[in-house]
Amino acid sequence: MDRPAVDLTDVQVFFLVADTGSVVRAAERLGTSKSKVSRQVSRLEEALNARLVTRNVRGAQLTDAGRLYYERAKAAMSELEAAGEAVAASVSDIAGPIRLTGPLSFGVTHLADALSEFAARHPRVEFDISFSDKRTDLVREGFDVAIRIGKLQDSSLIARRLGRVHAITVAAPVYLERMGRPATPDDLVHHHGLYYANANPTAVWSYVVGGRERSIKVPMRLRADNGDMLLKAAINGLGVARLPAFIAAGAVQAGQVEAVLTDYEMGQSEIHAVMAPALSGTARIRALVDFLALKFRSEVL
Repeated sequence: MDRPAVDLTDVQVFFLVADTGSVVRAAERLGTSKSKVSRQVSRLEEALNARLVTRNVRGAQLTDAGRLYYERAKAAMSELEAAGEAVAASVSDIAGPIRLTGPLSFGVTHLADALSEFAARHPRVEFDISFSDKRTDLVREGFDVAIRIGKLQDSSLIARRLGRVHAITVAAPVYLERMGRPATPDDLVHHHGLYYANANPTAVWSYVVGGRERSIKVPMRLRADNGDMLLKAAINGLGVARLPAFIAAGAVQAGQVEAVLTDYEMGQSEIHAVMAPALSGTARIRALVDFLALKFRSEVL
Protein backbone atom coordinates (compact mmCIF):
# COMPACT_ATOMS: atom_id res chain seq x y z
CA MET A 1 0.00 0.00 0.00
CA ASP A 2 1.44 3.41 -1.03
CA ARG A 3 2.17 5.85 1.75
CA PRO A 4 1.12 9.52 1.52
CA ALA A 5 3.86 11.84 0.27
CA VAL A 6 5.78 13.81 2.88
CA ASP A 7 4.90 17.51 2.82
CA LEU A 8 7.93 19.71 3.58
CA THR A 9 5.69 22.22 5.32
CA ASP A 10 4.64 19.48 7.75
CA VAL A 11 8.29 18.66 8.33
CA GLN A 12 9.08 22.27 9.20
CA VAL A 13 6.13 22.41 11.59
CA PHE A 14 7.40 19.22 13.24
CA PHE A 15 10.83 20.86 13.65
CA LEU A 16 9.21 23.81 15.41
CA VAL A 17 7.24 21.54 17.76
CA ALA A 18 10.46 19.67 18.57
CA ASP A 19 12.42 22.89 19.11
CA THR A 20 9.80 24.53 21.36
CA GLY A 21 8.72 21.32 23.07
CA SER A 22 5.08 22.37 22.72
CA VAL A 23 2.32 22.28 20.14
CA VAL A 24 0.86 25.44 21.70
CA ARG A 25 4.11 27.42 21.50
CA ALA A 26 4.69 26.22 17.94
CA ALA A 27 1.21 27.41 16.99
CA GLU A 28 1.87 30.80 18.59
CA ARG A 29 5.09 31.28 16.64
CA LEU A 30 3.37 30.31 13.40
CA GLY A 31 0.37 32.49 14.13
CA THR A 32 -1.99 29.60 13.61
CA SER A 33 -4.17 27.31 15.69
CA LYS A 34 -3.09 24.45 17.94
CA SER A 35 -5.41 22.10 16.09
CA LYS A 36 -3.81 22.90 12.72
CA VAL A 37 -0.32 22.24 14.08
CA SER A 38 -1.52 18.94 15.54
CA ARG A 39 -3.05 17.95 12.19
CA GLN A 40 0.17 18.70 10.35
CA VAL A 41 2.25 16.63 12.78
CA SER A 42 -0.26 13.80 12.56
CA ARG A 43 -0.16 13.95 8.77
CA LEU A 44 3.63 13.63 8.82
CA GLU A 45 3.38 10.66 11.21
CA GLU A 46 0.88 9.03 8.86
CA ALA A 47 3.19 9.56 5.88
CA LEU A 48 6.10 8.01 7.81
CA ASN A 49 3.96 5.35 9.50
CA ALA A 50 5.61 6.16 12.83
CA ARG A 51 4.75 8.04 16.02
CA LEU A 52 7.10 11.04 16.25
CA VAL A 53 5.66 13.04 19.17
CA THR A 54 4.09 12.11 22.51
CA ARG A 55 1.71 14.79 23.81
CA ASN A 56 1.24 15.12 27.60
CA VAL A 57 0.69 17.78 30.26
CA ARG A 58 4.31 18.84 30.04
CA GLY A 59 4.03 19.58 26.33
CA ALA A 60 5.30 17.51 23.39
CA GLN A 61 8.16 15.10 23.66
CA LEU A 62 9.90 13.27 20.81
CA THR A 63 9.76 9.51 20.65
CA ASP A 64 12.88 7.56 19.74
CA ALA A 65 11.67 7.52 16.13
CA GLY A 66 10.96 11.24 16.40
CA ARG A 67 14.48 12.03 17.60
CA LEU A 68 16.01 9.91 14.82
CA TYR A 69 13.85 11.59 12.19
CA TYR A 70 14.54 15.06 13.63
CA GLU A 71 18.32 14.62 13.46
CA ARG A 72 18.38 13.12 9.97
CA ALA A 73 15.71 15.33 8.47
CA LYS A 74 17.19 18.49 10.01
CA ALA A 75 20.53 17.76 8.34
CA ALA A 76 18.81 17.02 5.04
CA MET A 77 16.77 20.22 5.27
CA SER A 78 19.95 22.21 5.90
CA GLU A 79 21.47 20.71 2.76
CA LEU A 80 18.31 21.55 0.81
CA GLU A 81 18.41 25.15 2.01
CA ALA A 82 22.11 25.39 1.15
CA ALA A 83 21.37 24.09 -2.34
CA GLY A 84 18.69 26.74 -2.76
CA GLU A 85 21.10 29.45 -1.62
CA ALA A 86 23.74 28.18 -4.06
CA VAL A 87 21.27 28.33 -6.93
CA ALA A 88 20.19 31.83 -5.91
CA ALA A 89 23.81 32.92 -5.87
CA SER A 90 24.47 31.37 -9.28
CA VAL A 91 21.72 33.40 -10.90
CA SER A 92 22.62 36.67 -9.20
CA ASP A 93 26.39 36.64 -8.72
CA ILE A 94 28.85 37.07 -11.61
CA ALA A 95 31.22 34.34 -10.48
CA GLY A 96 32.10 30.77 -11.33
CA PRO A 97 33.33 28.82 -14.36
CA ILE A 98 32.48 29.57 -18.00
CA ARG A 99 33.51 27.04 -20.64
CA LEU A 100 33.42 28.71 -24.06
CA THR A 101 34.14 27.62 -27.62
CA GLY A 102 34.39 29.71 -30.76
CA PRO A 103 35.87 29.81 -34.28
CA LEU A 104 39.66 29.90 -34.36
CA SER A 105 40.31 32.99 -36.50
CA PHE A 106 37.50 35.06 -35.00
CA GLY A 107 38.56 33.89 -31.56
CA VAL A 108 42.13 35.12 -32.02
CA THR A 109 41.27 38.40 -33.77
CA HIS A 110 38.21 39.49 -31.76
CA LEU A 111 37.15 37.20 -28.92
CA ALA A 112 40.53 37.01 -27.20
CA ASP A 113 40.63 40.72 -26.36
CA ALA A 114 36.92 40.86 -25.50
CA LEU A 115 37.12 37.88 -23.15
CA SER A 116 40.25 39.26 -21.51
CA GLU A 117 38.44 42.54 -20.87
CA PHE A 118 35.43 40.74 -19.41
CA ALA A 119 37.68 38.61 -17.19
CA ALA A 120 39.45 41.74 -15.91
CA ARG A 121 36.08 43.26 -14.98
CA HIS A 122 34.89 40.11 -13.22
CA PRO A 123 37.84 38.52 -11.36
CA ARG A 124 35.68 35.75 -9.85
CA VAL A 125 34.84 34.31 -13.28
CA GLU A 126 37.00 31.37 -14.36
CA PHE A 127 37.33 30.85 -18.13
CA ASP A 128 38.02 27.58 -19.96
CA ILE A 129 38.29 28.55 -23.65
CA SER A 130 38.61 26.43 -26.79
CA PHE A 131 39.00 28.02 -30.24
CA SER A 132 38.35 25.63 -33.11
CA ASP A 133 36.57 25.70 -36.46
CA LYS A 134 35.18 22.27 -35.70
CA ARG A 135 31.43 22.44 -35.01
CA THR A 136 31.06 21.20 -31.45
CA ASP A 137 28.11 19.58 -29.72
CA LEU A 138 27.57 22.16 -27.00
CA VAL A 139 25.83 19.90 -24.48
CA ARG A 140 27.71 16.67 -25.15
CA GLU A 141 31.12 18.33 -24.93
CA GLY A 142 30.24 20.33 -21.83
CA PHE A 143 30.46 23.91 -23.13
CA ASP A 144 28.42 26.67 -21.51
CA VAL A 145 28.56 29.04 -24.50
CA ALA A 146 29.46 28.63 -28.16
CA ILE A 147 30.16 31.59 -30.45
CA ARG A 148 29.01 30.68 -33.95
CA ILE A 149 29.11 32.49 -37.28
CA GLY A 150 26.63 31.71 -40.05
CA LYS A 151 23.31 29.95 -40.25
CA LEU A 152 22.28 28.15 -37.08
CA GLN A 153 20.86 24.67 -37.09
CA ASP A 154 17.45 24.13 -35.52
CA SER A 155 17.84 22.95 -31.94
CA SER A 156 16.61 23.42 -28.40
CA LEU A 157 19.56 25.70 -27.61
CA ILE A 158 19.14 29.39 -26.80
CA ALA A 159 20.71 31.80 -29.33
CA ARG A 160 21.49 35.52 -28.95
CA ARG A 161 22.56 37.62 -31.94
CA LEU A 162 25.81 39.47 -31.28
CA GLY A 163 26.73 41.12 -34.58
CA ARG A 164 27.35 40.72 -38.29
CA VAL A 165 30.23 39.53 -40.47
CA HIS A 166 30.85 40.92 -43.97
CA ALA A 167 32.42 38.62 -46.56
CA ILE A 168 34.70 39.65 -49.44
CA THR A 169 35.98 37.74 -52.47
CA VAL A 170 39.76 37.95 -52.85
CA ALA A 171 42.60 36.72 -55.01
CA ALA A 172 46.31 37.50 -55.30
CA PRO A 173 47.49 39.97 -57.98
CA VAL A 174 49.70 37.25 -59.50
CA TYR A 175 46.70 34.93 -59.79
CA LEU A 176 44.53 37.63 -61.40
CA GLU A 177 47.28 38.38 -63.91
CA ARG A 178 47.41 34.72 -64.82
CA MET A 179 43.68 33.87 -64.80
CA GLY A 180 42.07 37.26 -65.41
CA ARG A 181 39.89 39.37 -63.12
CA PRO A 182 36.28 38.12 -62.83
CA ALA A 183 33.88 40.88 -63.92
CA THR A 184 30.70 39.07 -62.84
CA PRO A 185 29.99 36.12 -60.54
CA ASP A 186 29.39 33.95 -63.62
CA ASP A 187 33.06 34.39 -64.56
CA LEU A 188 34.02 32.37 -61.48
CA VAL A 189 33.23 29.14 -63.33
CA HIS A 190 36.59 29.68 -65.08
CA HIS A 191 38.50 30.13 -61.84
CA HIS A 192 39.87 28.02 -58.99
CA GLY A 193 37.82 28.12 -55.77
CA LEU A 194 39.31 28.02 -52.29
CA TYR A 195 36.51 26.75 -50.04
CA TYR A 196 35.81 26.96 -46.33
CA ALA A 197 34.86 23.36 -45.59
CA ASN A 198 32.55 23.99 -42.65
CA ALA A 199 30.36 26.49 -44.52
CA ASN A 200 30.28 25.21 -48.09
CA PRO A 201 29.92 21.43 -48.25
CA THR A 202 28.09 21.78 -51.61
CA ALA A 203 30.87 23.89 -53.21
CA VAL A 204 28.47 26.69 -54.21
CA TRP A 205 28.89 30.45 -53.72
CA SER A 206 25.93 32.85 -53.77
CA TYR A 207 25.81 36.43 -55.03
CA VAL A 208 23.01 38.89 -55.68
CA VAL A 209 22.80 39.51 -59.43
CA GLY A 210 20.09 41.79 -60.79
CA GLY A 211 18.27 41.76 -57.48
CA ARG A 212 18.17 37.96 -57.30
CA GLU A 213 20.37 35.50 -55.53
CA ARG A 214 22.50 33.48 -57.93
CA SER A 215 24.43 30.35 -56.97
CA ILE A 216 27.74 29.79 -58.69
CA LYS A 217 29.56 26.46 -58.68
CA VAL A 218 33.22 27.41 -58.72
CA PRO A 219 35.63 24.59 -59.60
CA MET A 220 37.26 23.64 -56.31
CA ARG A 221 41.02 23.76 -56.03
CA LEU A 222 41.37 23.53 -52.28
CA ARG A 223 39.14 23.04 -49.25
CA ALA A 224 40.15 23.82 -45.66
CA ASP A 225 38.38 24.18 -42.35
CA ASN A 226 40.24 27.36 -41.34
CA GLY A 227 39.98 30.81 -42.88
CA ASP A 228 43.62 31.75 -42.26
CA MET A 229 44.71 28.71 -44.27
CA LEU A 230 42.47 29.83 -47.13
CA LEU A 231 43.91 33.34 -46.99
CA LYS A 232 47.45 31.93 -47.22
CA ALA A 233 46.40 29.84 -50.22
CA ALA A 234 44.92 32.93 -51.88
CA ILE A 235 48.06 35.00 -51.16
CA ASN A 236 50.14 32.23 -52.72
CA GLY A 237 48.11 32.42 -55.92
CA LEU A 238 46.21 29.14 -55.68
CA GLY A 239 42.77 30.62 -56.40
CA VAL A 240 39.86 32.80 -55.35
CA ALA A 241 38.56 32.77 -51.77
CA ARG A 242 35.46 34.17 -50.07
CA LEU A 243 36.50 35.19 -46.60
CA PRO A 244 35.20 37.26 -43.68
CA ALA A 245 36.57 40.78 -43.74
CA PHE A 246 38.12 40.26 -40.30
CA ILE A 247 40.40 37.64 -41.89
CA ALA A 248 41.13 39.19 -45.28
CA ALA A 249 41.01 42.98 -44.74
CA GLY A 250 44.61 43.23 -43.54
CA ALA A 251 45.93 41.33 -46.56
CA VAL A 252 43.86 43.56 -48.88
CA GLN A 253 45.32 46.69 -47.28
CA ALA A 254 48.83 45.23 -47.58
CA GLY A 255 48.31 44.47 -51.28
CA GLN A 256 48.77 40.73 -50.80
CA VAL A 257 45.32 40.07 -52.24
CA GLU A 258 42.77 42.18 -54.10
CA ALA A 259 39.03 42.34 -53.51
CA VAL A 260 37.03 41.35 -56.62
CA LEU A 261 33.31 41.41 -57.48
CA THR A 262 32.83 44.28 -55.06
CA ASP A 263 29.72 45.45 -56.94
CA TYR A 264 27.88 42.23 -56.10
CA GLU A 265 26.33 41.73 -52.69
CA MET A 266 27.14 38.51 -50.91
CA GLY A 267 25.06 39.10 -47.83
CA GLN A 268 26.24 39.15 -44.24
CA SER A 269 26.56 36.30 -41.80
CA GLU A 270 25.41 36.76 -38.24
CA ILE A 271 27.38 36.05 -35.10
CA HIS A 272 25.44 34.30 -32.33
CA ALA A 273 26.12 33.22 -28.79
CA VAL A 274 24.51 29.82 -28.32
CA MET A 275 23.73 28.48 -24.84
CA ALA A 276 22.07 25.49 -23.24
CA PRO A 277 18.69 26.54 -21.74
CA ALA A 278 19.72 25.38 -18.26
CA LEU A 279 22.61 27.86 -18.15
CA SER A 280 21.27 30.82 -20.11
CA GLY A 281 19.70 32.33 -16.98
CA THR A 282 22.78 32.32 -14.76
CA ALA A 283 24.26 35.70 -13.95
CA ARG A 284 27.74 34.99 -15.30
CA ILE A 285 26.43 33.72 -18.66
CA ARG A 286 23.93 36.59 -18.98
CA ALA A 287 26.63 39.12 -18.16
CA LEU A 288 29.07 37.65 -20.69
CA VAL A 289 26.55 37.51 -23.53
CA ASP A 290 25.32 41.04 -22.78
CA PHE A 291 28.92 42.24 -22.83
CA LEU A 292 29.69 40.57 -26.17
CA ALA A 293 26.47 41.85 -27.72
CA LEU A 294 27.39 45.40 -26.71
CA LYS A 295 30.94 44.88 -27.96
CA PHE A 296 30.02 43.65 -31.42
CA ARG A 297 26.55 45.02 -32.16
CA SER A 298 27.71 48.17 -33.97
CA GLU A 299 30.46 46.44 -35.94
CA VAL A 300 30.37 44.71 -39.33
CA LEU A 301 33.43 42.54 -38.96
